[in-house]
Amino acid sequence: MDKLADLKHLFVTVFLANFALNVIPPAITDITVGALCPAQDECSLAIYLSGFQQAILGLGSMLMLPLLGHLSDIYGRKALLTVPVAAAIVPSVILAIGRSTNYFYAYYAIKTFTGMVSDNGIECLSIAYAAASISEEKRVSAIGAVAGIGSAAYLFGTMAARFLSTAHIFLVAAISSMVAAIYMRIFLEETSNHFRSDDALNQPILGESSAECSQSGSNDSSKIVPQSFKKVLPLKDIFCLLRSSVTLSLATVIAFLNGLGEGGQQTPFLYFLKARLQYNKDNFAVLILIGYSGAAIGQLFLMPRLAPIIGEEAILSLALIAGFINMLIDSIAWAVWVPYVANLLPIIAFLTRPALQSIVSKQVGPNEQGIAQGCIAGISSFGNILSPLIYTPLTNLFLSERAPFNYPGFNLFCVGLAWLIAFIPSMMIQFGPHNSRLKNRDGGCSSDA
Repeated sequence: MDKLADLKHLFVTVFLANFALNVIPPAITDITVGALCPAQDECSLAIYLSGFQQAILGLGSMLMLPLLGHLSDIYGRKALLTVPVAAAIVPSVILAIGRSTNYFYAYYAIKTFTGMVSDNGIECLSIAYAAASISEEKRVSAIGAVAGIGSAAYLFGTMAARFLSTAHIFLVAAISSMVAAIYMRIFLEETSNHFRSDDALNQPILGESSAECSQSGSNDSSKIVPQSFKKVLPLKDIFCLLRSSVTLSLATVIAFLNGLGEGGQQTPFLYFLKARLQYNKDNFAVLILIGYSGAAIGQLFLMPRLAPIIGEEAILSLALIAGFINMLIDSIAWAVWVPYVANLLPIIAFLTRPALQSIVSKQVGPNEQGIAQGCIAGISSFGNILSPLIYTPLTNLFLSERAPFNYPGFNLFCVGLAWLIAFIPSMMIQFGPHNSRLKNRDGGCSSDA
């Protein structure tokens, strides 16, 4: 494969699977509050339960995504992509049947487990599939296209949520997940694990035994998929991979801070809007509609055109600054329309992930795309673990009468600070538009000291 058209079946799978996941968020806040605190706008139990679930999902994703990515390098992207796509079916089916308190708790428990692989696993393995299938020169367009298709799915999902009844939302989500799983199994081709052994870009960073990090590189780099690589990857090898170049190390820091910010932009942000501006399902749908319209435009059309000119590292820095400004404006929102206007900034801010994923993909060969993308996604999930522990108490405190000072959106300002801090390492990444991992690696991981 060397053309975006060759990824058409992947695009369809990504769209259907993400549509199923993203048609739910505009309705889930009202359902949660209605099940736990009927006839109330504020519900501390709902905030803390959602924050707890977000932390557990982050912990599970941090552990599962590197494993899924590693296994996809061995057994194929299609085989492992089936797992998160199929896992997303069950929670939607539960709420399609009923939305009483008992059904909600059943959904909550099942979603907590399936979300560990489905919420971020679909994106992670899809990016790995695209990166392993497309040449390095066209990879940024492929990754941007996958991210853009995901944002378009979010867009259409929120549009559907705006017009569908609550009962139909979860029925449509369940059907879309089922169709995605069936379509993928029938039409999507498996990626090849055979690449030219004389091409230095295809050599794995992890050597045969992966016992130590070698500053001089691996002497066994001619072996593309060593036997020991087919075992469960030790934790020290993950650290070795992330330390194999300065770029990967900085990308790890940025992924963590971005995960911290994204986590704060989820549940705490929604409950702030509900309590402060009395947002409901329709308001949430409009807000997400505006944001993801810009995100889809930016990822599908803006990023492929900007990357060859200014490079992914400049795009990354601009996106992080845009994320900070977005949260700063939201934190001082004084009217219902203010978050709508601020949500035009995601046309730039939502380029953070694809820019970072593109940078990471060029640091490893085709046979390590899964583990590399899985590690970065896992680090981002670790940020999601800490996020509710930080932002949930802040949200509850500054929306109550116990706030130490009058700034109800102070928690959102703190969310923006995560992106502002991430801007510093993004400026340190030395990754020119024509550079590859050959010019950035400090060494490989091998058994030779």
